[in-house]
Amino acid sequence: MHSRIFIACVFLGLFCACSALSCRWMEHRFRPYSENSLDLLDMMAKNMTNSTDGENTVPFPDHLYSQASKASAEGKLSFAVHILKEVSALFEEDQSSASWQEVTVENFLNVVNRQADELHSCIKGHSHMKKRNTKLHLYFKRLSNEILAKMGHSADAWELIRREVKVCLIKADLLVSSLTVWA
Repeated sequence: MHSRIFIACVFLGLFCACSALSCRWMEHRFRPYSENSLDLLDMMAKNMTNSTDGENTVPFPDHLYSQASKASAEGKLSFAVHILKEVSALFEEDQSSASWQEVTVENFLNVVNRQADELHSCIKGHSHMKKRNTKLHLYFKRLSNEILAKMGHSADAWELIRREVKVCLIKADLLVSSLTVWA
């Protein structure tokens, strides 16, 4: 009888340890990566020569963020991953007029893509990732169409995008940081 209980405890302990390992990156590495991505965005601003007045902005869909902040842990992670993937796709557009250094953008994209991949691996039920948040996607599409395209992918347009993306990354960081216990 004691051996069955012991085996059950060992099995349960191993199962819990393995499930915690899948999100160890989120618990210990997400924050430094998040800070790094924000630092890289700030470095891009320091290289800006033009100024923008901020009139051409597309406000972040706060109602979607509010819904995500009330979602399950997997729902929060899914929303954060979606933000990171959309940011990455946005920064794949033509940046030839931007004044920042290409290596900074490459480093930024590497960090953001790593965050998205690692957070995605933390989601136990990948069913959250099958359904894309259409409204969040439309927000990023509007950034592309209403700022980048209308302003000809200019340095000023990219500065507006950089500012908007910083807000998006801060919101993603807040969602992930709200998950204190993950198992």
